[in-house]
Amino acid sequence: MITKMKKYTFLVLASAYESFLEQLREAGVVHVTLKAEGMAENEQLQQTILEAEQLRHVIRQGAPDQLLEEYNSVLAKMEQVRRDMQRMEVWGEFSAKTIGALKDAGYTLYYCAEKQFSDELGVRVNEKDGRVYFVSVNVPIENDFCVAETLSDKCAKDLEKDMEALHALAVAAKARIEAWTQANIPSLEEQLLETQRRIDWQRVTLSTDSMAEGSLKLLEGFCPVENCEALDAMLADQAVYYEKEDPKEEDATPVKIHNNWFARLFEPLTGMYGWPNYNEFDPTPVLAPFYLLFFALCVGDAGYGLALILIGYLIYKDKLKIEMFSGLGPIIMALGVGCTVVGYLGGTFLGIDIYQAAWMPDWAKSVMFKAWIGDGKGYFMNYDIMMVMALVIGVFHICLAMTIKAISYTLRYGFRKMASTWGWLLLIVGGIITAIASMVMNLSEQATSTILIVIAAISALGIFLFNTPGRNPLLNIGSGLWDTYNMVTGLLGDVLSYLRLYALGMAGAMLGAAFNDLGLTVLGESPNVLTVVGFVLIVVFGHVLNLLMACLGAFVHPLRLTFVEYFKNVGYEGTGKLYRPFAK
Repeated sequence: MITKMKKYTFLVLASAYESFLEQLREAGVVHVTLKAEGMAENEQLQQTILEAEQLRHVIRQGAPDQLLEEYNSVLAKMEQVRRDMQRMEVWGEFSAKTIGALKDAGYTLYYCAEKQFSDELGVRVNEKDGRVYFVSVNVPIENDFCVAETLSDKCAKDLEKDMEALHALAVAAKARIEAWTQANIPSLEEQLLETQRRIDWQRVTLSTDSMAEGSLKLLEGFCPVENCEALDAMLADQAVYYEKEDPKEEDATPVKIHNNWFARLFEPLTGMYGWPNYNEFDPTPVLAPFYLLFFALCVGDAGYGLALILIGYLIYKDKLKIEMFSGLGPIIMALGVGCTVVGYLGGTFLGIDIYQAAWMPDWAKSVMFKAWIGDGKGYFMNYDIMMVMALVIGVFHICLAMTIKAISYTLRYGFRKMASTWGWLLLIVGGIITAIASMVMNLSEQATSTILIVIAAISALGIFLFNTPGRNPLLNIGSGLWDTYNMVTGLLGDVLSYLRLYALGMAGAMLGAAFNDLGLTVLGESPNVLTVVGFVLIVVFGHVLNLLMACLGAFVHPLRLTFVEYFKNVGYEGTGKLYRPFAK
């Protein structure tokens, strides 16, 4: 839901303007209209922004570049020594003096694949990982399979001592970073906050218009309706002239989103596409339940749902630290609940068909889809019930989008400009309702035909004649025909897109069952310790992998159905800006 706003225009004496801005920031409820002109050219503002970026860089890294470079340099040296150790251990112990003597005597060191080595090439020294390491005396080897080896000045044993010394340096460098972080990050965060306050102040100042040869200052902003009374009381004590009015369509009014606890979980998904304009509607209350349903259908397994609830709870309680999921514990738990319910109704638990399981009591099976559709086989009119359900959900979702669009756009632009939208809504939704009523209420064929003809006639008026008021009727008819082509082909593709909900759920269930069968095959009819371990490894690894793939698909595809199919049919623009008050 979008909070109602009031537009304020302030006119202040230049001598009292700085005091007024302090009071305005203290109130912390006005979103100031910022102007783009002059921002990029103002050196003071750009310098302050640069300071903020540098502070963020240090805070993000956890230490200044100098300490990090020192630590990374030690790690790079350790990696090089580790590689040299692996390379030198096959040659045994030696010294720099030995290396010099070998070179003076004409000895050359080589290695090649074991199957390509012969005694004519030289004297075998060692073998490792399918390679033979050998010495050639005064005979340079020229072929494509022998590689000359250059020894380090130290043997593997000496390099191991170097590694220990470097490890101590790395520990010391890391300790310095941790000590610096504990001592400086809190103050840097406070410094960043103060820098951001200066940036806000400078932007507001640059967005102020000067009038009457600089003696007056003009500023515009927006305030939520519930905060207007307190703001008016504050302004009454100031030497300020102001006007308060409802925002107009052309105003860049910010949006303040206010939803219940459930819809609030899904606001980040709305933000991924774009926030609504002030004159639009907030799609989150509709997005939230449908995204939850789509995600649950794509995963389609009650066992995976329980796993998501556990993972979400651990993240929420900060017991499981995964940076990319930080703060998302509640929504993961909510998605897990949806997967558990839908998976149970579908009769799948960790790839097991629990409806067919003998150990599942009849009362627990009675609420599953297969219990009341298709005599336990899960088919409706010879089609898989989950596939039918995906299509039904798709049709309902698109019809809901068209209904919301018709209502919201009518409130925004008036019915006269939305005749075509209402025509399509009446044709599609009215036709579907008539067809359902005909089957449920046993309407006669003549009555059904009459209703459909009336619906089609009324819809045609809006679609072909009144789609653009005031224009030539022939142009309206041509525009209606083109709109009809786009609507028919587009709606068919949109509805079929919802089959991905069924396909992903079925694929996950089949893959989970395949891992179960593979594990049982390894377990065999006479289990022992080895086969039990193999069974556990296969099942655990398989289901973890399947859960990860299912969640990836369940995140992406419902998002696509929302951003493409739903937002397109609902006419959502998503180009608004969030309400960010000028505050401390």
